[in-house]
Amino acid sequence: MPASFGQQLERAFATYGQLCVGIDPHASLLDDWGLSDDVEGLNTFANKVLDACVETVGIIKPQVSFFERHGSAGFAVLERLAQRAAETDLIVIMDAKRGDIGSTMDGYFDAWLGKAAPFMCSALTVSPYLGFDSLRDVMSNSLERGKGLFVLAATSNPEGKSLQTASVAGGSTLAADIWRRLGKVNAVTSASGSSLGSFGAVVGATLDLRSFDLRLNDGDGQALTPILSPGFGAQGAELSDAKRLFGSSARQVIASVSRSVLSAGSNGISNAIQVSVQELKDALAVA
Repeated sequence: MPASFGQQLERAFATYGQLCVGIDPHASLLDDWGLSDDVEGLNTFANKVLDACVETVGIIKPQVSFFERHGSAGFAVLERLAQRAAETDLIVIMDAKRGDIGSTMDGYFDAWLGKAAPFMCSALTVSPYLGFDSLRDVMSNSLERGKGLFVLAATSNPEGKSLQTASVAGGSTLAADIWRRLGKVNAVTSASGSSLGSFGAVVGATLDLRSFDLRLNDGDGQALTPILSPGFGAQGAELSDAKRLFGSSARQVIASVSRSVLSAGSNGISNAIQVSVQELKDALAVA
């Protein structure tokens, strides 16, 4: 059996810290970098960001939509980027937010996490809104492959709150129910001795978690549910506040930044990433 995704995360945390760099080549950033908004500009941008991340951070998160908008040629750039990243020790979380049922979900698994997946990655963001149990097979298959999933739970977009705070059976919010279910899955599937499970939750860093009724501490000696947390940097949350925002759960947080480092441009991105890595390490080291 390959190392579990949770074990891979533990190694990345220990070696590089908990920062994740998003590769988000949207049109305005390409323009800021002096690049054309086409496949050539996309390719240059994505690979320069990858180069700046290697041996500096342990986790990257390509946003699939910004490649997809360039059609098949854009997907070809993403495929080559994924192959390059696989030759390093980077963990690659593909931010694709896939979610479906039956053979359709099986197809998504084959594309992103399967043995012959063209888009090589370590983990995939997925949606639970066709029912949490619709993810059961992809979870099982992911475990066999040493892959992970990040399930949308409490997202930072305002439109999501009315759905994610809706009450479900038992009186909890939908977000809290997803968190509880992930905890149960990780408790029974985590590799022996691993402090992190392979199935995480997406939880925005800019949220008031109390309004979602989210109590993040897993406790009870079980493997912790990883938290993929966008919202740091340009969206408003400060890396220096990570410990305050997540309390004792900060040790399981992947703090994702994108525009705050990408806006530094081709010449400044390496330094911007290094500064962010150290800022987060300092914040998490606070007693």
